[in-house]
Amino acid sequence: MDNVKYLLPETDIPTAWYNIAADVPPAPAVLHPGTMKPIGPADLAPLFPMAVIEQEVSTDRWIPIPEEVRDIYRQWRPTPLYRARRLEQFLGTPAHIYYKNEGVSPAGSHKPNTAIAQAYYNKREGVKRIITETGAGQWGSSLSFAGALFGLEILVYMVKVSYGQKPYRRGLMETWGGRVISSPSDTTACGRAILARDPNCSGSLGIAISEAVEVAAQDPDAKYALGSVLNHVMLHQTVIGQEALKQLELANDYPDIVIGCSGGGSNFAGIAFPFLGKKLRGERDVRIIAVEPASCPSLTKGKYAYDFGDTAHLTPLVKMHTLGSTFVPEGIHAGGLRYHGMAPLVSHVTNLGHVEPRAYHQNPCFEAGVTFARTEGILPAPESTHAIRAAIDEALRCKREGRAQTILFNLSGHGHFDVPAYQDYRAGKLIDHEYSHEEVAMALSGLPSVS
Repeated sequence: MDNVKYLLPETDIPTAWYNIAADVPPAPAVLHPGTMKPIGPADLAPLFPMAVIEQEVSTDRWIPIPEEVRDIYRQWRPTPLYRARRLEQFLGTPAHIYYKNEGVSPAGSHKPNTAIAQAYYNKREGVKRIITETGAGQWGSSLSFAGALFGLEILVYMVKVSYGQKPYRRGLMETWGGRVISSPSDTTACGRAILARDPNCSGSLGIAISEAVEVAAQDPDAKYALGSVLNHVMLHQTVIGQEALKQLELANDYPDIVIGCSGGGSNFAGIAFPFLGKKLRGERDVRIIAVEPASCPSLTKGKYAYDFGDTAHLTPLVKMHTLGSTFVPEGIHAGGLRYHGMAPLVSHVTNLGHVEPRAYHQNPCFEAGVTFARTEGILPAPESTHAIRAAIDEALRCKREGRAQTILFNLSGHGHFDVPAYQDYRAGKLIDHEYSHEEVAMALSGLPSVS
C-alpha cells in the first residue's frame, strides 16, 4: 500500500494568481493609524513597491504572474501532491488523504511563492534592500534566497526565541546573503524601549515587524516585505491550491475537506482559497478548516476588531481576528504560528462563516508529526503538524462514521531544521499552554478605539 504521487508538467504552473476578494463582499477598509480614515496607495508607498500596492487593493479575480517569476517557480513548481495511503492504512480509515508538499522548494517551505514575487517587483522599481521579520525562519530564509537571485540586500529581524531555537535556519539565511538580527534588538527605538521594560523579552512577530518597519521607513533605498497576513501575500500563495485542483483531477477525486495550519494565514489561504472560490461561485461544496496553536488562538479566542499589525503601532489598522498587538505568545516550536492576528482576508471569510477554526496544543501536534514521519517518511515542520493533526482527526471521524470522505491538507514545509523540537517532544519536555479567557481579555484591553 504505497503512497501515490501526482505530478504536473511545468506548463501547468499557474499563469495567474487567484484573488478571492473578487468572490466575497468587500472586506472592511484599512485605516490610517493617525487619521483613522481609509488609507490610499500613497500611504503605503514608503513601505511597498507600487505593483504590490496595486495587488493589495485589487478586486480582479485573476492577477497575471510575470514570466520572470514563473521562470524561477520552475525550479520546484509544480509541487507534488501525494495520496497518503500508508497513513490511511495505519489509521484504518476509509478516508482518502492527500497532501500538497510545499517542502520541496529551495527554502523548504511555501514561502518562496511570495518571496520571489515581492523581490521581483522591488527590483523592477529600483529598490536596493528589503527589510523584513521572521518567526521560525521560513520567511526570512525564503526572502534571503530571493534576494540572492535578484541582487538585493536582505535584513531580517528574527524573533528572539526562534533565533535561539533554530540556529541552522539562521545559518541558511546568512548563506544566501541575508543579515539576521535577534528581535527585540538595540538597533531600533522600539526594540530598545521593549528591552528597557523587559530585558529578557522572548520577542514576537509583532515586535519584529515594528523593528523592520521602523528601519525600512527611514531608508530611502529600502522597502519593507511581509511574508504573511497581507492581501498580496495571500494572492501569491494561491499557486498551491490551483495546482492541487489540477492534480486531484488526475486522481479523479475532489476534497470534502481542505485543511491548513494558520498563523498569519498565508499557507492556509494558498491551499484553501482556490477551493473556497469554487464554493463561493456555486461550483463545488467543501469544508475548510484552519488550524492554529492553542497558545496563540487568534481565530478561536481572539476578537474580530481593528488592530495594529505590530507592537509599536507603526502599521495601518486592519480588521482581523486578534489577540491584541502587545500579545506575546509562549515560545512554542511552531514559531511561524506565533502571531497575534490573522490575515484580514482569512478573518473576513471566517467571519462570513466559510472557515471552521480549530486550535491544538503542541504535544498532540508533534504526536501527529511523528506518525506522519513514520508512515509517509517526511519529517514535517512544527507548523505543518497542526494541519496533520486535524487531518488525522477527520480521518478517524470517517472511520467511526464509516464514511469515505476525501481530505486534503497543505504540508507547508519540512522539519529538517526542527529535529531538536522533535527530540524535546520525545523527551517529554514540551509544555502545553492554553490562555484563559481572562488572559485573552487582558490582552485585548488595549485595542484601539475605532468608531
